[in-house]
Amino acid sequence: MPRGIGLAVLVLILLFFLPALIRLAVDQLWFDSLGYGRVFTTRLVARLLLFAGVGSVAFALVYFNVRFAMRGFAPRPRIVDPATVAPAALAWVTRRIALPAALVVGIFTGLAAMAGWLGVLRFLHQQPFGAVDPVFGRDVAWYVFTVPLVTSVLRVLTVLTTISLIAAVLIYALRRDVSLLARHVTVEAPARWHLAALVAALFLLTALRIQFVRLPGLLHTPSGTLTGATYANLHGTLFGLRLAAFAALAGAVFVLWKARGPGLGRAVFAALGAYLGVSILAANVYPSLINRLVVAPNELAKETPQLAHHIAATRRAWGLDSVVTRDLTGGAQLSEADIHNNTATIDNIRLWDRDPLLQTFGQLQEIRTYYDFLSVDDDRYMIDGRYRQVLLSPRELNPASLPTRTFINEHLTFTHGMGLTLGPVNQVTSEGLPVLFVKDLPPASSVSLKVTRPEIYFGEIGDSWVFANTKQQEFDYPSGDDNVYTSYQGSGGVPVASWGRRLLFATYFRSLKVLLSSDITNESRAMYFRNIRERAEKALPFLHFDRDPY
Repeated sequence: MPRGIGLAVLVLILLFFLPALIRLAVDQLWFDSLGYGRVFTTRLVARLLLFAGVGSVAFALVYFNVRFAMRGFAPRPRIVDPATVAPAALAWVTRRIALPAALVVGIFTGLAAMAGWLGVLRFLHQQPFGAVDPVFGRDVAWYVFTVPLVTSVLRVLTVLTTISLIAAVLIYALRRDVSLLARHVTVEAPARWHLAALVAALFLLTALRIQFVRLPGLLHTPSGTLTGATYANLHGTLFGLRLAAFAALAGAVFVLWKARGPGLGRAVFAALGAYLGVSILAANVYPSLINRLVVAPNELAKETPQLAHHIAATRRAWGLDSVVTRDLTGGAQLSEADIHNNTATIDNIRLWDRDPLLQTFGQLQEIRTYYDFLSVDDDRYMIDGRYRQVLLSPRELNPASLPTRTFINEHLTFTHGMGLTLGPVNQVTSEGLPVLFVKDLPPASSVSLKVTRPEIYFGEIGDSWVFANTKQQEFDYPSGDDNVYTSYQGSGGVPVASWGRRLLFATYFRSLKVLLSSDITNESRAMYFRNIRERAEKALPFLHFDRDPY
């Protein structure tokens, strides 16, 4: 390879992989600062192993089929007959691009497989649920952990086999072993068994997908008002899918059998037509007829067993199967003693709606345009010796609303929000406004509830990065015409520690000022991924979080 081309390839590789390596290094520092280094390491190792394993399999499968189809091609053809110039030249080009093309397929397949790292770990560490489905008799864990992985594996194998088949057909067409004559596909002997094996593999993968993906899918797909198998599914679709799987297996055997002699093309189309016909009639038309002729005239009686299974599964999933039920006649009279005995409940009946209260908080307590209240949440605290339900909202700093947006203002000075507004759920002033237990800047409390560290460095506002504990004083809160400043005293964020980390952060944040600023020292701390929902999902990717964080 010429020196210039080699240098260009090296530059392209660096441009492609360098951003990923920088993100990886920044992520590692962030995970380590939280004490979740093991999560980072586990995810990284799993992704790398998937990339290597799946990518290698993809490369080997495609490259083997391409090389097998190219057997007999002359590596350096000597062209004598002008009529063979084009085929010979194409054969030489095909041989030269076979390895790079297979490598590209392997790399992209491996990259795509990396996204499934969590599903693989769930499969490897799965535990039984202790609940068995009433149709196939399998533990529910099999549907949650095994079926998704099997689905992904079959999808990848189907794509790779299809790519191999297309590549092989093109190569054999180039060799004139596959041709279209008089509207008939003719396949010569050298190519017959290879192409038949690939087509049979596709039929086999189709049968496996029906057995391990579509059949289990009947139990958790929406069907009208239910989620799960209906009478028509159990007495029609189930039989139809099994018949379709048998048709796919029969198609594979038929194609291999016809590979012994001519007529492979007709055999493939015949097998494909038979499979599609069986699938449409058995898995679609037949269940529709059952639904129309058997279920519709007597739907309640036919669907009662399925409804019972649906209700039982729902109750167990939500833990409602252990709830104690009691009949209420509605004849009981509320007495004064009942009210006294339930004072805590009566005194905490919520009167305020969150949306109008959020607007009111904003009008009364934002104080400066660069502060925002994003949401109002419920909570309960012991206040003045009583258990009280309250509504509260943190006062976050929105860097997009700063009057002057400079590097120092956005990333060194205005680094955090300040305090919160908190009030009871059931009290109103004489002007119709909410009673506020905690308000103003700095936060002042009229009850026993105190806010000792009101600085808010992490919240719900869109993610932005800042550096704390720098030589630049951080804006704390406004006080009349003056401003109060402070320095970060916590342990959050990633220590800058060295010039190398500054270079890393400058590259990641795409800001040369991070590297050149004299305000940022080794004792400074870089704070990024500050959105609390993003932080939680990134640190604990195996959990599902509420859409409205508190």
